[in-house]
Amino acid sequence: MNRVTAAGRLHLMNPLLTFGVPWAIVASSFGINVAVWVLTDAGAQPRGGVSGGVASLYITVMIIYVQSMTQVLPFAMGMSLTRRTFWLGTALVAAVQALGYGIVLSALTAIEGATGGWGVRLHFWAPGVLDVDDAALQVLVSGAPMLAFAFAGVGIGVVMKRWGQVGTWVLALTTLLVTGGLAILVSWRRAWGDVGAWLTDQTVLTLAVALPLGLAVVLAGLSLAGLRRLVP
Repeated sequence: MNRVTAAGRLHLMNPLLTFGVPWAIVASSFGINVAVWVLTDAGAQPRGGVSGGVASLYITVMIIYVQSMTQVLPFAMGMSLTRRTFWLGTALVAAVQALGYGIVLSALTAIEGATGGWGVRLHFWAPGVLDVDDAALQVLVSGAPMLAFAFAGVGIGVVMKRWGQVGTWVLALTTLLVTGGLAILVSWRRAWGDVGAWLTDQTVLTLAVALPLGLAVVLAGLSLAGLRRLVP
């Protein structure tokens, strides 16, 4: 367990990169959105205006974990840490980070609601249906997708480190073909209405907690399997 903790601490060697950059980017996005809402009528709708700017936090966290696997993993293996130990340390950090970020996002969402959307009716930190009006539940709704994005970054990093540029492009192309193929299939079946109805019938817990956690588990398993025979 001590070695797992040590592996986790490797991710904290540069806290400015690990934590500062994601929050600096999302804070910049938040500031831009507030300015837009102040200068325009973006919040004029009955329930105010919704922004998707908080997605920048999730995407940046994913990129940080990609970098961790491509840059920190070789250093860890040079310190005689096994691939499995490093993965466990990474998973520990990702879980704690997702929980911590969920708590912060829940607090920001509560402040946002109490201030009437920062005085301009802006819904930024938990846009749309992701605002569940319950602080404890909001932690899960905001934190579970963060865990999925973190493991997506781990998985991408493993592909980049093990299979290089060719593997990365194959992954990108495969993702494009699968998602595009599904879109073509749904369009051919004229089933977009059914897809929309299914999504509408699902609860926020299903869409924002259960599905992301399930995806995180799948990505975690794939990334662990991909670490085998990975060369530093």
